[in-house]
Amino acid sequence: MHKLSFVWSFMIIRLLLSGTYVSAQQTYTFSEGLIAGPCHHYGREALYTDQLTYLLFRNELKTPAAGQTVLTDKDGKPVTWQAIKTDQESKFKAGLAQDGYLYLTYIANEAKTAILNVSGHSMLYFNGAPHGGDAYASGWMYIPVVLKKGLNEILVRTASFSRYQGITAKLTFPDKAVALSTEDMTLPHIVHGKINDQLWGAMVVVNTTAQPLKDIQIKTSLQGKDYTTTLPVVHALTTRKVGFRINATGIKQKGEYPVKVSLQAKGKVWDEKEIKITATGAGEQYIQTFTSKIDGSIQYYAVAPQAQPDGKTPALFLSVHGAGVEAIGQARAYEPKNWGVLVAPTNRRPRGFNWEDWGRLDALEVFGMAKQEFKPDPEHIYLTGHSMGGHGTWYLGATFPGNWAAIAPCAGYPVLSAYGSHDGKIPEAGATPMENLLLRASNPSNVISLASNYKALGIYILHGDADPVVSVDYARQMRKLLGTFHADYSYYEYPGGSHWYGNESVDWKPIFDFFKWHKISADSAANVIDFTTANPAISATMRWATIVQQNQALKYSRIQLQRNKASHKISGVTENIALLKLDMADFKQGDTVHITLDSLPVIHHIVKQSNEQLYLSKGASWTKAEAIKTIQKGPHRNGTFKEPFNNQMVFVYATGGTAQENEWAYNKARYDAETWYYRGNGAVDVIADKEFDLKKYKDRGVIIYGNASTNKAWKPLLSDCPIQLSNGVAKLGDKEQKGTDIGAYFSWPRPDSPVASVAVIGGTGLAGMRASEANQYFSGGSGFPDFMIFTTDMLKEGIKGVKMAGFFGNDWSLKNGEIINQ
Repeated sequence: MHKLSFVWSFMIIRLLLSGTYVSAQQTYTFSEGLIAGPCHHYGREALYTDQLTYLLFRNELKTPAAGQTVLTDKDGKPVTWQAIKTDQESKFKAGLAQDGYLYLTYIANEAKTAILNVSGHSMLYFNGAPHGGDAYASGWMYIPVVLKKGLNEILVRTASFSRYQGITAKLTFPDKAVALSTEDMTLPHIVHGKINDQLWGAMVVVNTTAQPLKDIQIKTSLQGKDYTTTLPVVHALTTRKVGFRINATGIKQKGEYPVKVSLQAKGKVWDEKEIKITATGAGEQYIQTFTSKIDGSIQYYAVAPQAQPDGKTPALFLSVHGAGVEAIGQARAYEPKNWGVLVAPTNRRPRGFNWEDWGRLDALEVFGMAKQEFKPDPEHIYLTGHSMGGHGTWYLGATFPGNWAAIAPCAGYPVLSAYGSHDGKIPEAGATPMENLLLRASNPSNVISLASNYKALGIYILHGDADPVVSVDYARQMRKLLGTFHADYSYYEYPGGSHWYGNESVDWKPIFDFFKWHKISADSAANVIDFTTANPAISATMRWATIVQQNQALKYSRIQLQRNKASHKISGVTENIALLKLDMADFKQGDTVHITLDSLPVIHHIVKQSNEQLYLSKGASWTKAEAIKTIQKGPHRNGTFKEPFNNQMVFVYATGGTAQENEWAYNKARYDAETWYYRGNGAVDVIADKEFDLKKYKDRGVIIYGNASTNKAWKPLLSDCPIQLSNGVAKLGDKEQKGTDIGAYFSWPRPDSPVASVAVIGGTGLAGMRASEANQYFSGGSGFPDFMIFTTDMLKEGIKGVKMAGFFGNDWSLKNGEIINQ
């Protein structure tokens, strides 16, 4: 057996496969390699299989050779390495195996630094270290690497999309050790009438040196106005998208203007670039940048301003874009409206997160800023979107029904379990109790199960009847569903309409006429509530009622309530609710309110003060209760493994283990940072455990890589957690698993914070740690429970390799939670 790294005996074979030695040339394009597959399955779920990396992590993967059998598939057929060459566009395409691996090699005559650029793939391993992929073939994913003298090996993970868009791979030998990249910038527009002295922009810094870049700055110059911004650390052999300021007060006319950008440190200029910034004309759609509270990165939203403002409070239209569409393109598809302003968030990227997870958070963040900036009429707020944004409209409309007077999904699909995308579909059901528990964490994505929430909204459905991308059958499915209970929806199939048939695909006059007819009534006028949620931390409140805690985590919780203010009565039925909050603001001080829920004994409550909040707890009957403490689960923090990836998260890698364990922790943290950058246009602080300080990183989400034996940040954050990982042992309460091949994902509330959480990615040894390398937790809609313990066998046998999974109780205990063992 040979390991996939220093395999000197095969250098001559690899030389023939990969080409010749490169000395003076600046770019090397890979033209030959080996391909094998299918051998893995990754999707929108916590469970995955990967037969090839199973061998890799166990050091059982032989050095690939043409014709060699690497494994046998589920039907017992051999999967072999086959030679493959690029086409005239330098793409590996013909013969590219779906769900497999492309093996590439490079022979270096000396150790040197290079920049690896691969596109059209899920991820890759460079000399065994994981690196982020370029699933959408964007072309700007650059990875600094150190080539060792002799053989260098690359395993590129292919997926279904790789076969039709192809994979390109090249190495570039930079002439600058530190450089600015202008290929993936986030830049604002200069808008007259706004304050333009500190506009935020962002661009990528490439560091190919062996040292972190500290105390560096970007200086911008625009029309004689300078601004210097101090940057965060850019680690050795990494890239980071950094924010910088521009003073645009010198710009008075519409046009495009050059900005000189200089990267410098202590008087030394590392690199200089000239970029262009646009000043818009009056009434034109524009880009506005901001610092995101999700991760501290620079994001943007686009605005189609109100036409001919009349001094009255405008309506607000939130429009969510389709896959591959920039938010500014979405805004430009609409003619400005004389009765409202349209705002288009980004979903963090043109494909982003399908408007789920961090796409949802981005939409809400922009929605909050838009309300603050434009101060819209609270009765006239609307939601619309196209394609993936049509899905976003269905999803955000069902999840936050109190936010909108009406919604208009255009060419949309309702759920990811039916349509999916590059990351595949969310499975509808599992074959075992363990699989069903893992999939339950995806329940917030299922708008079909949340459809009763649409009762609060007007709905206009628009779809082309000849749409080849998103079938009109999805619109017909929702029309049929709404027809069973909804009294306020309109439906139109555009004759002959393809997926996009011009701006009318979104800027459809009947939609905005429909919007005009609808308004959000005051809470005091809403006496009937029918509301469902799967996770109170995502959506908990409808009008005057809040689902605070569930009996069973992430199963659907529903309230159907009626209120009679004249007779001082509230009645109704509930499902899966442990703690309910009722806002008593519409009753007078001294009123006795009679509350009957689930046909259980009546609760009589005397209102003591205005704006009173009444908490009710369900046991054998409903009883009055106290407000929860922040240490408990609730709308502020409710668990699932993905929740800690928020609140300006910080990645903390281990330095207290063996050299191999520490290397794994850093490589994995870097891999997640690369993936987060690609998926979410984001930037994360990646720090060593010895740098972590509770006060310095107060109220921030923390991602721990390693275990209690290796990561020095474990003790202050996780000493009270009932799940403990250390070298050779995984403990879950009083249950114990021994071995070095155990991996784990789990979350835990930060003990010193009312909102932030900790996520652990690690294992009991190097094999277990490597089994946790898959990161489909960045796929929109993918579901992960609070905790999941597995072995490397999961890579080979799927669900059989998952040993324990479940949810903590509302008190964050295992005793009151739910655990499945196998």
